[in-house]
Amino acid sequence: MGIVPEPIELYAEEHTTPPEPLLAELAQETRETLESPQMLTGTVEGRFLELLVYASSARRVLELGTYSGYSSLSMAAGLPPGGRIDTCELDEDRAAVAGRYIEQSAYADQIEIHLGPALETIGRLEGEFDFVFIDADKPNYVSYYEAVLPRLSGRGFIAADNTLWSGRVLDESEDDEGTRAIKAFNAHVESDARVTSVMLTVRDGVTLIRPKGES
Repeated sequence: MGIVPEPIELYAEEHTTPPEPLLAELAQETRETLESPQMLTGTVEGRFLELLVYASSARRVLELGTYSGYSSLSMAAGLPPGGRIDTCELDEDRAAVAGRYIEQSAYADQIEIHLGPALETIGRLEGEFDFVFIDADKPNYVSYYEAVLPRLSGRGFIAADNTLWSGRVLDESEDDEGTRAIKAFNAHVESDARVTSVMLTVRDGVTLIRPKGES
């Protein structure tokens, strides 16, 4: 099931500022060489993340799930001077691709890849985060959420990717691990009295979440 009809998706992409040449090259290599190329952030969501970072003036960004680095580089384009991104990746091959492109970019000194389990990395990192992008393994989404929620800065917020899961959240017959995990995460956020959230039909679903009482 498509979240948005393909002609509308294509129209939206055509009316979005195209990626820089380095990002276009990264997207092509990702599709040609890495497993699960559908995980690539892409033009529309990449620009969306860039503008979220820009509009919020986020200086410290945490990303859970680097993949090939497209989203890291997209968000880096929205950072203010002195801003930085810590991005977590478990797979060495994916991290290697991301690292090559980050080193070629104008943001090499603002992005650090942390190789290993994301929950361990979160525990090692100090301080607060202005923006957290959750896009890692789905069974750990609730654990990631609970780990970062108390670490948000005064106006900090979370974006969680894939929360519509290609529409499978509506299919009661779908009972695979990923679908169960996304449904559980969505229910957890919806029932969490500590936060205000909105689920958007961007790409595969993006949920924005902020703690209540922050201003």
